Amino acid sequence: MPESSHGPIHTFFAAAFVENFPLKELAAAYPEAKRSMRELWFQPPSGGTVFFYHFGAVVFFDVAPEVRAAELKRLGAARPGLTKAQVLNEELTVRELPDARPDMDGGVLVVDSLSFERASVVALVVAQSAAMDYYESIVDQMFVETDKLGGELEKAGTMPMRTRHLLKFIGAAVGARSEVLSVLHLLDKPDAIWDDAGADRIYRELRVEFDLVDRYQSLELKLKSVQDTLEVITDVARDRRLFLLEATVVLLILLEIVLSLVRH
Repeated sequence: MPESSHGPIHTFFAAAFVENFPLKELAAAYPEAKRSMRELWFQPPSGGTVFFYHFGAVVFFDVAPEVRAAELKRLGAARPGLTKAQVLNEELTVRELPDARPDMDGGVLVVDSLSFERASVVALVVAQSAAMDYYESIVDQMFVETDKLGGELEKAGTMPMRTRHLLKFIGAAVGARSEVLSVLHLLDKPDAIWDDAGADRIYRELRVEFDLVDRYQSLELKLKSVQDTLEVITDVARDRRLFLLEATVVLLILLEIVLSLVRH
């Protein structure tokens, strides 16, 4: 933990992955770790703390870069299916100043003291922000794909007969929305803030700094818009198929009538 003339400085570094972390399974690979409903954490021999969250984020609190790299490699060994590339990273600097009121100052969180409980609150919010970046990238890509489909509908005035790819895309949108909704409970207040007014203020300051609530609401609205648009496009394609089916039935009836007249 480096220090300056302005007080001790702490660093938080978060990495979000595509895959979620089942904490119970992950705990088997980290026998030294402690686990709660929200997180799994342990302290490397070199110092600092590593936090794991089930929504696929890991946060390093006062962990040296080389130790961080080693722990990410260890995580990859514990979760072989884990993608090697982090989706996005998030960083935050915290400075301790005696008698300071928890507040953001030029992107730095200033606190009077940083207990483990307060550090866990900071780590959670930083992890949430990194995970939110991941969901935002997914939703933005869905917007691009939906815009392409809408452009095809506008240009052709109809949709192809095959709707399988549309249904799969809708399924992906619904799945993404459900996953984002599952993150909502993570925005609930952590237990550490109930007995510590300073931790509560830290939590509120960071939620505003990382704009978590507005970002979540924006994600939900975008996903709903994507889903509604895809349902309209699928309805158009389905109506076309029904029209062709009805036309085929009518032609078959006419053919049967013609053949009946020919026989007589």
